Amino acid sequence: MQFLKILFWCLLAFLAAVFTVGNWNRVEIHLWNDIVALVNLPLLLLFTFLAGLVPTLVYQHAVRWRLRQRLQAAEQRAAYVAPPQPTIATPSAPDPLPPAAVPTAVPPGVA
Repeated sequence: MQFLKILFWCLLAFLAAVFTVGNWNRVEIHLWNDIVALVNLPLLLLFTFLAGLVPTLVYQHAVRWRLRQRLQAAEQRAAYVAPPQPTIATPSAPDPLPPAAVPTAVPPGVA
């Protein structure tokens, strides 16, 4: 399985390198007040990818932290719950008669 992971990441890095070499073009970005920025296309795509990935990772990290805190608080509350009170044994009813001692009805004609 580790080999497949390494193979996948190597293939992905190779494809990224091929894309970068094939698309090393300058792109004009028009900013305010007639300011123009010349940026290489692969760097622009990397920046836009990170602009979408980083906020998502921060949100996911915050949600996991909040859930971890809630779980820890619930575990602490569960640790302080009082143990159940012991039940007092009450005397039970006398044992019923054994099955052989119970009278049974016999239909007429059957001896």
